[in-house]
Amino acid sequence: MTDEPELPTNRYALGRVFNEVPELYDRVRPGYPGELFADLGTITGIGKKSSVLEVGCGTGQATRSLAALGCSVTAIEPGTDMAALARERMSTLSNVEVETSTFEDWDDRGRHFDAVVAASSWHWVDPAIGWRRAHEVLVPGGWLALLGNVVVRRPGEPEVFAETADLHERFCRGNPGWGRPPLEDDVRTTSEGWGLVEDPGGLFGPTIVRWYPAVQWLDGEGFADLLRSTSLYRRLDRDVREPLLDAIAQRIRERMDDRAARRYLSVLRVGQRALSLSSRSRPSRAASKQRKTKAERRSKKWPPPA
Repeated sequence: MTDEPELPTNRYALGRVFNEVPELYDRVRPGYPGELFADLGTITGIGKKSSVLEVGCGTGQATRSLAALGCSVTAIEPGTDMAALARERMSTLSNVEVETSTFEDWDDRGRHFDAVVAASSWHWVDPAIGWRRAHEVLVPGGWLALLGNVVVRRPGEPEVFAETADLHERFCRGNPGWGRPPLEDDVRTTSEGWGLVEDPGGLFGPTIVRWYPAVQWLDGEGFADLLRSTSLYRRLDRDVREPLLDAIAQRIRERMDDRAARRYLSVLRVGQRALSLSSRSRPSRAASKQRKTKAERRSKKWPPPA
């Protein structure tokens, strides 16, 4: 028995586990490079007087940068404690409003936006609702932007999972989420479409994809805290998670001189709203079946890393 709330079994509801640790999430989660937001502004034309809807803002990792572009940002976040902390963190920003809701249940009150942005959150949105909803709340010619931080590794560089694989198996044997991050160069080859989420069909035009390397340097305790903030570790029982993370922190101290790199490729995927769903842009039955099969294959890789 543990003193933690029972975790949801629904894939999309699982994203709300971050609401258990808003302060930790805010402290350890990486943001996104300034170059990414500069490119977002250049590609989409958003800036002063533009309206942006942010889906799943967390505690504001991307929100502050969107606000710095001069946009009027409506940020929605399903976690009540996460949303409360986001409001607190951005209380001095007059161009940001935080609303507590899932995207699926959010009341748009007839509003429309120049851009919809989701930063490391779109995989928590039900695709049967999310893609069409994004299309509906965008103005004609509006843009959808999906941001993310993909954990990667470089050949020959010390990497935490490689140093702690035995600990992971000792405390939670056979977890399908365990494994080394992909190589950075391999990830860069996946510069098509919307990434590991279901395809939107004809709702959006071709994607523009940009990559930005980034790194966090952390001591053992900091690395354990970062893992503690992710869904893969939050979904473990406390009496498994905490001894495992304590052991990981100790291993980093002993084998890596208490300094470990967490490498990322930050990614920007942008597509423009299709003007309408013509008969030609609607997916055929065969295409729909093919996308469903791909989505089912992707679901076997669940859960996502964040």
